[in-house]
Amino acid sequence: MEKLFIFDTTLRDGEQVPGCQLNTIEKIEVAKALESLGVDVIEAGFPASSPGDFNSVVEISKAVTWPTICALTRAVEKDIDTAAEALKYAKKGRIHTGIGTSEYHIKYKFNSNQDEIIERAIKAVKYAKRYVEDVEFYAEDAGRTDNEYLARVVQAVVNAGATVVNIPDTTGYCLPTEYGAKIKYLIDNVDMKNAILSTHCHQDLGMATANSIMGVLNGARQVEVTINGIGERAGNTSLEEVVMAIRSHKELNIETNINTQKIYPVSRMISSLMNMPVQPNKAIVGRNAFAHSSGIHQDGVLKNLSTYEIIDPKDVGIDDNAIVLTARSGRAALKNRLNLLSIEVDDDQLSEIYQRFLELADRKKDITDEDVLILAGKQTDKMHRIKLDYLQVTSGIGIRNIANVGLDIAGEKFESSATGNGPVDAAIKAVKNIVRRQTTIQEFLIQAINKGSDDVGKVHMQLEYEGQTYYGFSANTDIVAASVEAFVNAINKFVK
Repeated sequence: MEKLFIFDTTLRDGEQVPGCQLNTIEKIEVAKALESLGVDVIEAGFPASSPGDFNSVVEISKAVTWPTICALTRAVEKDIDTAAEALKYAKKGRIHTGIGTSEYHIKYKFNSNQDEIIERAIKAVKYAKRYVEDVEFYAEDAGRTDNEYLARVVQAVVNAGATVVNIPDTTGYCLPTEYGAKIKYLIDNVDMKNAILSTHCHQDLGMATANSIMGVLNGARQVEVTINGIGERAGNTSLEEVVMAIRSHKELNIETNINTQKIYPVSRMISSLMNMPVQPNKAIVGRNAFAHSSGIHQDGVLKNLSTYEIIDPKDVGIDDNAIVLTARSGRAALKNRLNLLSIEVDDDQLSEIYQRFLELADRKKDITDEDVLILAGKQTDKMHRIKLDYLQVTSGIGIRNIANVGLDIAGEKFESSATGNGPVDAAIKAVKNIVRRQTTIQEFLIQAINKGSDDVGKVHMQLEYEGQTYYGFSANTDIVAASVEAFVNAINKFVK
């Protein structure tokens, strides 16, 4: 079996998604989960981009043991110096440097020419090699780069000492056959020495996974992926899709180091921490991925699972025999479910979550994994400066919609009332009366986790304040309460 290296960029490319930013503690939590999952390389950030990214790379380097920790740079010496400093605690460190190679980048981004770009690429790789032995080079927008010129670039950086060469389909433009042919051309026309080629495909046309697999079939031995396929614009290649496709096709004679039974718990953890819902029909980890509603399908599955399921749900960490959580479940059952979801809590935290769990279980028949993740995530609310003390609304048809709101701002109590076009509008106006900030709601999304009128509603809200965008999130069986909590959550991001 040939080894396929899994390079996870959830904490770099994935974390660039608006509203998905994590603090350092959360990034360490994700990095430890990725280590447990079995990824080979963790791209921890872009240290030169901000002090926060620099610190995250430092702390992740300290926190994990066996994966390679990778730091992104431009082909700029100062970037490389900063990355090397951030990686000083890494047991195995990699600098990921590169430059755009397509005519679009050379002409419009760098106002340069092909020969000068190659010179800059060689210089960057050689400079990075002064710090670390493991240097990866990315040829940005390789998907739209002429193959002959791309081969010249790859040969040059391999000769300069690159151990991995990344061939990104940065814009998600390539067709699978086109991307596969590009990888094959490089394999056939470049002396790779001991270096390997890597895929890095985007989802703009919905072909990221297909392109990555075609890259692997044509000789690439590293794939760059994110959990749940999160990433800029339409996203990146999904780790879970590539890994399970390779695992399902044993005739390929390729294996990964991924512990597939941890895929689902890690997926749910990332979704919760980044406030990024997983679409129900998402391959492998969507809630409908193993659901059967068609009578014909149900009949077939009841007779033999293999009639309609090519993957055993247990293989990705979905336990059909999981303990059902109800209002009669004890702390042990709740803690067991938290552990299955890769959430570690101490006794005090468990007691707080358990009280909220009982309150929810009294209002809702079935407690899902999503509910448990939300309950666990709500612990961060107590650290906020502004807290929702109480909310009372009067709404209906033919009457005025009125909301009474109480806020606790740094220990001081405030109250306000307002009317609006509906209960949510009235409640948010009442909050605005207290905080007195001119904000504009740019996006307001309400999503049910499962089905039914007693379900938990998740609210994602995007606010604009003084030209900056802020994101809020909450979940509650009362969607009016969830909406106000999400609004307050967003305000806490800019009110100091």
